[in-house]
Amino acid sequence: YALYTSSPDLKAFERRLTEYIACLQPATGRWRMILIVVSVCTATGAWNWLIDPETQKVSFFTSLWNHPFFTISCITLIGLFFAGIHKRVVAPSIIAARCRTVLAEYNMSCDDTGKLILKPRPHVQ
Repeated sequence: YALYTSSPDLKAFERRLTEYIACLQPATGRWRMILIVVSVCTATGAWNWLIDPETQKVSFFTSLWNHPFFTISCITLIGLFFAGIHKRVVAPSIIAARCRTVLAEYNMSCDDTGKLILKPRPHVQ
C-alpha cells in the first residue's frame, strides 16, 4: 500500500484506466439498449410467426415473406452479432479482465471500474 501512495505512476495509471472504462460506459449502454430492443422485436415477431396457422401450410420462405416484421428483426439481430455487438455490450468487462491478467504479474488487480487493488506481498522464507 505504501508503494501506491508514493508512486505517481500508479496513480496516473489508475486515473487513466478509470477514465477509459468510464468513457466506454455510455456507448456500452446504447449498444445494450439496441440489443434489448432488437431481441424483443425478434421474440415478438417469432411468437406471431409461430402462432400463425398459415405458417404450417406454406413453405418456409413464403411464411417469412408473410411476416416481414419477424424477418427484418431477425436479419437485424444476426447482422448485429456479425458486427460484434456481443463484444461491445461487455467491452468494459473485457478491458478490466485483461488488465487483471497483466496486473497479476505485479501482485495487483483492479475492480470493474478500474480502481487498482494492491495485494499483500508474498512472504519469502
